Amino acid sequence: MDGAGGDGSLAKVQQRPQVIDDFFRNFLIKYGMKRSLESFQTEWYELQQSGKFKDSELQVVPDIYTRNHGLYEEVVMLRKEVEKARAVAATAKQSWDKFRKERDFHRMHHRRVVQEKNKLIVDLKRLKKHYEQYEPTLTELRHKYEVAMKEKMLMRLERDRFLAKVETLQKQLAQAESKDEPMGTREEEGTSMRKSKLAPWPSEDRTNPYTNSNFEAAHVADMKKHQTFKGHLGAISRVAFHPQYSKIPVVATACDDHTWKMWSMPEGQLVLSGEGHKDWVSGIAFHPRGSLVATTSGDTTVKVWDVAKERCKHTFRDHNQAVWACAFHDLGDFLVSCSMDQTTKVFDMQANKCRQTLRGHVDSVNYVGFQPFSNNVLTASGDKTI
Repeated sequence: MDGAGGDGSLAKVQQRPQVIDDFFRNFLIKYGMKRSLESFQTEWYELQQSGKFKDSELQVVPDIYTRNHGLYEEVVMLRKEVEKARAVAATAKQSWDKFRKERDFHRMHHRRVVQEKNKLIVDLKRLKKHYEQYEPTLTELRHKYEVAMKEKMLMRLERDRFLAKVETLQKQLAQAESKDEPMGTREEEGTSMRKSKLAPWPSEDRTNPYTNSNFEAAHVADMKKHQTFKGHLGAISRVAFHPQYSKIPVVATACDDHTWKMWSMPEGQLVLSGEGHKDWVSGIAFHPRGSLVATTSGDTTVKVWDVAKERCKHTFRDHNQAVWACAFHDLGDFLVSCSMDQTTKVFDMQANKCRQTLRGHVDSVNYVGFQPFSNNVLTASGDKTI
């Protein structure tokens, strides 16, 4: 018997189930069968002492309700376990079906990939054989192309030589005709010839004045953006600093909007705007003294501008395709330009004429520049050579 709980609940009485011998004793006592009871107890103890009873035979004797209730709970528990087992089995079946489908898909995909790989291998072998058949032809065509380019270059050199001969003959003819003209006319021509006197080629003995100079190293880590200003309507293709920037802080820009402009630094105020080209302006360069500006354009011209008078001083039209860039010699007497016509031309700034045409590239010449304080010209071309 359990005692009362701490929360004041009523006491509960539990009846202990009877074992088999107690069940028989109570039955005999109930009906007053004393002699049978004495005989039962004597035989029961003798058999129990002799060990003839098994443990399973000496269990309690439950009543029918208790046994039925226990069997019912056991059936319910077994049914729940069966439902869980069925759910697990269904999930396992779904997973198995999914894995089987994925296996079949991957197996089919693998077979397709193997088929495509075998097909590509066959195609590569066929292309390799096809290329081997054309390789001698390609080599022959490459050789013919090189021979044709060499012949083309020789023809251009021949043409230049004949043009020079024609110019010489024209000069001789003009001199012969001038002998028959009056003295006054010859004096005027002599004056004009003196005005158009050709500039002498620079000397090779000049030295670089900055050879022994020590310049302070630039601190890249300390550089930062100082100013941004918008002044053109198209892409800007070139920027050039004034040669005397320490005294005249000016930069010039060339743009695809057919104009070039000069700006004061660092405010970015517009100083001068040049309009005259009929196509994009590709390059710009300052004269060493800063009084002139040369510009190149896609309209095949090279223009020289007088900054002080704010006008175009001269236009060179010797190129027959777009001109990419230009550069002044450090003495200022010569200007070089490069063009898409595969040539580099040297212009005389005193006579305002082309003095020399440099040939050798087989593609567009994209940039040109002088080695500082020397007569060496560097050209960069689309034929991958310098």
